[in-house]
Amino acid sequence: MEATVERLVISLSITLSHGKIQGMIRLRIAPSPTGYPHIATIWQALINYAFAKKNKGKFIVRIEDTDRRRFVADAEEKIFEALAWFNLKPDESPRHGGNFGPYRQSERLKVYKKYAEILVAKGFAYYCFCSPTRIAQVRKAMIKKGQIPKYDGYCRRLSLAERKKRSANQEKYVVRLKIPTNQKIVIEDLLRGKIEFDTNLLDDQILIKSDGFPTYHLAVVVDDHLMKISHVVRGEEWLSSTPKHFLLYEYFGWPKPVFVHTPILRQPDRSKLSKRHGHTDISWYQVNGYLPEAILNFLALLGWSHPAGKTVFPLGEFIKFFDLKDLSVVGPVVDLKKLDYLNRVYIRNSEDKKLALALKPFLKFKLEEEKLLKFIPLIKERITRLGEINELLAYFFETPSFQKDLFKGYQVKEELVKVKEGLKRLNRWEAKVIYQTLKQICEEGGYPKKEFYINLYVAIEGKPCGLPLFESMEILGRKTVLLRINQALANF
Repeated sequence: MEATVERLVISLSITLSHGKIQGMIRLRIAPSPTGYPHIATIWQALINYAFAKKNKGKFIVRIEDTDRRRFVADAEEKIFEALAWFNLKPDESPRHGGNFGPYRQSERLKVYKKYAEILVAKGFAYYCFCSPTRIAQVRKAMIKKGQIPKYDGYCRRLSLAERKKRSANQEKYVVRLKIPTNQKIVIEDLLRGKIEFDTNLLDDQILIKSDGFPTYHLAVVVDDHLMKISHVVRGEEWLSSTPKHFLLYEYFGWPKPVFVHTPILRQPDRSKLSKRHGHTDISWYQVNGYLPEAILNFLALLGWSHPAGKTVFPLGEFIKFFDLKDLSVVGPVVDLKKLDYLNRVYIRNSEDKKLALALKPFLKFKLEEEKLLKFIPLIKERITRLGEINELLAYFFETPSFQKDLFKGYQVKEELVKVKEGLKRLNRWEAKVIYQTLKQICEEGGYPKKEFYINLYVAIEGKPCGLPLFESMEILGRKTVLLRINQALANF
């Protein structure tokens, strides 16, 4: 049967490539619930979602939960919460249903077993009874000899009778893929072109583990075929596994999807963005007050450029112009300074009521919506992340502690006394009226303008600068403003 494998590869002219896609465009992400959602997962989701929507196709979420040792109970829930926060709604998923379910791999074990047995029956896979101890010894010996550590094919050479006998005796086994020897496999990637692999360097991949669960390699191929996935878009770390996947497609006689291996996201120092960095989990972005629209805009610019050179654009515009073939293969840098810039833009452009709603979860102080809405025009130009609102508005809720050394000039007491008297006489407590009154006091008193207004900021907000002074005074109210001026005067 070994010859069958060799002849199959030779008949392919040693080149395995995707054909023309027929039917509906269907793309998927397949996160594993072994941890909480990563920013790279959302980047992949955005790419798949945009291409599917542009081509009137389907965006699918499949949960690959076969790694039971690292399984995290609430990880799946967090994945769908993150997608909902970004408004990247799947057309099919374990939560949304669909015609190609189940969409959790743990619910498809019989399917994988069936197809593994088909491969065994055709001579493209085999039972391996080797213990983990023996395999570890084999690999150790290979490393010592300077060879690439991989399975030595011991069970591949067992006779059919021996395999049947050992399985009948209920010996534990795994199912391995039979990789042809002394061949070259050339795969085609949409972004990277043709890539050649030497089969002698490939391991006979485990397809079914001893616990009956499939490995990624069998499950992903079976699922992508049965779910009619047209484009497999995934990170470049899976590129080395692709020749094994292509072989599985050929062994099953299935048409292959278009393969697109996206670059790995990187830190500004070009190191790989990994979970050890605090800003990889989506929760970090939520807690730190980034808007989902700003993050999506930021992610869209990773490895792709707007045809009009735009930096700021909505999701709909990304969908309109995006094409997989335009992605760069160079690992894009996750630069939080650029994200901060975009977040400021999106905050500034937000509708007041929408921004107030987004700010509410960050408020540490009790503030009625009506008053919060009064503050929105004041903070829009001065806030980068939503969590900064508490520092900006602290003076509104708490009487600032006055630092005498913050006041400027030698006439501070005189200035504050005149301001107090002028504000007492006002008929209308409005920002414009307050401004005209203070301006008149400053000019008539001949006070240095810059120092005059710094002193007012210190007296009312507790620092030399802050939110617009006159509008803040209007919101605080006459009683509070006069009380703070009196408290400041007590320092002199």
